[in-house]
Amino acid sequence: MRSDLGWSYLLAGGMNTANALGYFIGALITPALMRRMGVWRLLIAGSVLAGIFMLVSGLVTDASALFLQRVCAGIASSFIFIAGGVLSARLGSMHSKRAGFLIGLYYGGTGIGIALSALLVPAALASAQEHGVAHTWQWPWLALGISCLLATAILALPARAIGEAPPGQGGKRAFAVKDFFFGLSGYFMFGMGYIGYMTFVIALLKQQGMTPGRITLFYTLLGLAVVASSRIWARMLDRFKGGESLAILNGVLGVVCILPALTSSVPVVFLSGIVFGGVFLSVVASTTALVRHNLPQESWSAGISAFTTAFAFGQIVGPTMVGWIADGPGGLERGLIVSAVALFIGAVLSARQKPLASLH
Repeated sequence: MRSDLGWSYLLAGGMNTANALGYFIGALITPALMRRMGVWRLLIAGSVLAGIFMLVSGLVTDASALFLQRVCAGIASSFIFIAGGVLSARLGSMHSKRAGFLIGLYYGGTGIGIALSALLVPAALASAQEHGVAHTWQWPWLALGISCLLATAILALPARAIGEAPPGQGGKRAFAVKDFFFGLSGYFMFGMGYIGYMTFVIALLKQQGMTPGRITLFYTLLGLAVVASSRIWARMLDRFKGGESLAILNGVLGVVCILPALTSSVPVVFLSGIVFGGVFLSVVASTTALVRHNLPQESWSAGISAFTTAFAFGQIVGPTMVGWIADGPGGLERGLIVSAVALFIGAVLSARQKPLASLH
């Protein structure tokens, strides 16, 4: 898209910023919508809308229209992110011995989508080229949108079976920003740092001369590592009640973000992608686990929404900042180094998040 439409790295990053702006808006309105619609209905509505908005990406070329589409897709995705997180935390409470694994499995399932996209996008591009399509990148968006709608159909009944939350009980601790200040700050820095890698690492690999086949393999392995992450970090998510998990995972991500900026060695770059995949959505799972450990069930939606808001705000800043830096003399390498620094700061902040005394 960047090449065909003549975008700068700043504008390309701005598209992900638009998506994050949608996440931010969605995170603010999700708690009220969940009270009105119920968690399960909001999850399915968000999934359907996300699929539709992804299809729209394959039908327009105007930058303003694509910007608006990204905002709308971000809002819909926020519904999925938060409602699904609440349901996964609720499922974890039903099976407390496997709570960390179940929460991680929900977010780790994103890896199936990443791996699927790594296979679908090149195939759709090749097919579009064979048919002489003017904008070959549109067919992959259409293929991904259809995949989202099919995945929604698979998701619907299992999600409904988890059930709605029990009525709230007075006298229990409600969510308060001051109680989670360091966790929220660390998660903001995660949103700012990780998205730079996800937005620009493929462009960097192309710039370094990696073949299309290897890039497809890179992204597929990254996605499969995301799926495996739910098992890798499950015990840690169950063990730590404060910000320890968030700190550890931010620190690991900071290290692997730097690697492609320092070397184009294929084994090192692949190691970076696999470890990144095995960690980055476990950071998301760690915040849901933090909320579950420290708040009663009726406050989970407020807590997860607040963390998603901080995350989205970080994503608003990250792609545009990294894109602006990448357009300068340091190129994409310097942009990824800035992303890594943000993640290291997030690790330090998260380490200061303590569990709430009232529940421990």
